[in-house]
Amino acid sequence: MGILDLITLLIFLAAVFTLVNITLLKLPSTIGLMAIALASSVGIVILGYVMPSILSGAEHIVHEFDFKEVLLNVMLNFLLFAGALSVDLSRLLNEKWSVIILATFGTLMSTFIVGYLMYFAFPLMGTEVDLIYCLLFGALISPTDPIAVLSLVKKVGLAKRLEIKIAGESLFNDGVGVVIFLTILGIAQGGGEHGGEVSVASVAGLFATEVFGGLLLGALFGYMGFRLLNYIDNDHVELEVLVTLTLVMVGGRLAELIHVSAPLGMVVMGLFIGNEGRSEHLANATGEYVYKFWHLLDEALNAILFILIGLEFIVITQTFQNHYLLIMPVAIVVVLFARFLGVSIPITILKSFGKKFERKTIMILTWGGLRGGISVALALSLSDSIPAKDVIVTATYAVVVFSILFQGLTIEKIMK
Repeated sequence: MGILDLITLLIFLAAVFTLVNITLLKLPSTIGLMAIALASSVGIVILGYVMPSILSGAEHIVHEFDFKEVLLNVMLNFLLFAGALSVDLSRLLNEKWSVIILATFGTLMSTFIVGYLMYFAFPLMGTEVDLIYCLLFGALISPTDPIAVLSLVKKVGLAKRLEIKIAGESLFNDGVGVVIFLTILGIAQGGGEHGGEVSVASVAGLFATEVFGGLLLGALFGYMGFRLLNYIDNDHVELEVLVTLTLVMVGGRLAELIHVSAPLGMVVMGLFIGNEGRSEHLANATGEYVYKFWHLLDEALNAILFILIGLEFIVITQTFQNHYLLIMPVAIVVVLFARFLGVSIPITILKSFGKKFERKTIMILTWGGLRGGISVALALSLSDSIPAKDVIVTATYAVVVFSILFQGLTIEKIMK
């Protein structure tokens, strides 16, 4: 299939599945679309036992999508920019220390808790996995998915301070999580793709370059874009849309070339250009037309993303082994426990310094920390030469499906 055929198929599935969800299931969009896609995948796998040609055809189509390339290098930049556009900058600055500590130390803490617990748990379930690969699993599963989280937070009437903490943490810990993943992957590969010795200094240098380089790139592009939009001043709305598209595409490509964090860059850029929490003059720099365009793009890409997650079930079944049935629930419990500690410990420390948190913040952040396409994409991006790839991919998929379907369906009631 050509690229146009694949895009056509995805948009067709998005339209059909959305119609089914709206008329029959009436679930939140992301949850409903993934549930339908997952059910379709299960149906195809079952039908494949009777008609193998159908299963092989579906496998071929899913493999052609290259989930990692589509999400990490294309969709993610657009989705993070769109998500950051609607975040209230003034409220985010008021909660900056809570967001920064949760997004960095919380994610790091969760990475190592998951890694070490799974390292001791895997042998009990008949699988030996090296510690470095357990930490790799911890790194890719620890960041919450801003795409899944933001779509649910918008629908629930939370206190504004709690809402901004959830939104801010999910936007920034995604970029931090990808950097942690790449750092550990470089150690696992003995210095990374460029070779060289691995040391504490080199790891710290790589981490700092990726994080601060991404933040600086986002601030630079965001400032230039904001000044340009302010100059256009809503006289040419189509030009404003083209400017924002150019910023995201050029900024993302440049981040990839100079090896800094594109996700963090997109978040900062979106915060610069967004108009929430600004004075009336500055808020008018970015016209309403731009927001409508990015909202439409956000909804369309969200639909396609969660359909792709559901369809990836077909890939998972190819390497599935019976003892994975035990590994999957253990991974879910470990990840939730690590999320609880990664949230509660930083919040307890922040409270001791006088920071105020709404009641039940720890419970809401723990259960509302949904995992999504980013974790699946990172797991699938692992080289086939990594001996633990199959078990990591399966455990990741189990956590993501549980997170979106079960946590996603119950989080609204818990939040209320």
